Amino acid sequence: MNKQNEAATKPTRIDVCVCTYRRPELEETLLSLGALTIPPHTTVRVIVADNDAEPSARDLVYAIAAKLPFSVVYVHCPASNISIARNACLENSSGDFLAFIDDDETVSKEWLSELMNVALATGADAVLGPVEATYGNGAPGWMARGDFHSTLPVWVKGEIRTGYSCNVLLRRAAKPVAGRRFNLALGKTGGEDTEYFTHLHQAGGRIAFAPKAWVYEPVPAKRAQFSWLMKRKFRSGQTHGRLIVERQTSAGSALPQIGLASAKAAYCFAAAAGLAILPERRNRFALRGVMHIGVVSGLLGVREIKQYGDHEPARRSSNAA
Repeated sequence: MNKQNEAATKPTRIDVCVCTYRRPELEETLLSLGALTIPPHTTVRVIVADNDAEPSARDLVYAIAAKLPFSVVYVHCPASNISIARNACLENSSGDFLAFIDDDETVSKEWLSELMNVALATGADAVLGPVEATYGNGAPGWMARGDFHSTLPVWVKGEIRTGYSCNVLLRRAAKPVAGRRFNLALGKTGGEDTEYFTHLHQAGGRIAFAPKAWVYEPVPAKRAQFSWLMKRKFRSGQTHGRLIVERQTSAGSALPQIGLASAKAAYCFAAAAGLAILPERRNRFALRGVMHIGVVSGLLGVREIKQYGDHEPARRSSNAA
């Protein structure tokens, strides 16, 4: 058999990567992967990157691995910096494709097949899928009705220019992907994935969307609060503002952007005030206003606020790990 025919008969290899930090929900995540419909002529491997100072997820991962129909690799990569964990996944991956999901998500049975179908049909370097938030009974009605936590890509002039790591497939050998890493300086603020995919796109990478590649994410009580959404929107705006500054060619060229973002914030806050009796629309405008204030902050060079690492969740009980 010649090399060309041998390459054609080799199965496509996919590494599914899960970064974790003291989350007992990891068990449900891994079990949902075990129920996947695997695309034809494909082999799957799971990589779990444990970002705790101690290898607290190791026993759970090994226990669940015995129940899964494919191999599982456990990597201990301390500590408390999500970029370290994401980079550990990239460095331990050897597949043709690499997928990321979060450790509190579960996947639909056709998740991986849908991502692969779009990757093969489009030739894209990255394929995003939708994340559907699921709300508990304690979530405010306006929040559940408006679905403020689900994640979808944003199109600008017909293309996707950035992305997220909670549901994505990467083509590992693609030039815009190979060797690219997540910024360690953003590993406790968030925004490391926005920066990663923005730079991937700027390097010529193509980002596509697989609308049926669903994953599901529960919204815990601490996130089902307006204050949490406000903090996240502000940080998101900061990242966006900083990325704009990166593209500026002169020191004063950010001034028009500062004025534009300030005007947008003022408009959003005025609209929120005018919609005071309609909580869903009021809060949506208010949060957009907060995001634009974050953009101004980022344009002015203010470092992103720290979202992770200060208030660590409780360790798993011994019978959960």
